[in-house]
Amino acid sequence: MSLQQTIDQDIKSAMLSKDSARLRGLRAIKAALLLAKTEKGAEEGITEEMEVKVLQKLVKQRKESADIYQAQNRPDLYQIENEELQVIEAYLPQQMDREAIISHIKDAIARTGAASMKDMGKVMGIVNKELSGKADGKTISEVVKELLG
Repeated sequence: MSLQQTIDQDIKSAMLSKDSARLRGLRAIKAALLLAKTEKGAEEGITEEMEVKVLQKLVKQRKESADIYQAQNRPDLYQIENEELQVIEAYLPQQMDREAIISHIKDAIARTGAASMKDMGKVMGIVNKELSGKADGKTISEVVKELLG
């Protein structure tokens, strides 16, 4: 079953159970997937990799909004963003922990022969491709800076 079909089924069950927080998150996912499907250059459907990218984008948006609401002392809006964030994250592949990311990046540094921050672009290019959907880009960037710095 594709992600789109899973989301449709989960929307129905959220409507039946009157779970408004889950329903908001699921509708956000459905809208983003439909938008990605109709974008210029999109083929008949979207690939699994594109679905993961859409979900990651939604997660990033929710985290940024939640941080802003927390800084502005708006707990009501912060809670809404956080609820949607949890729903969206449930559909992402299992994220790697920091230790696994560090070991993977150390391996990539050894393979590329990177020695300083000048080589960060080489390492980031390789690691971002290999860990796409499994780790957050911000975390990857932080770890690469730590290891090369």
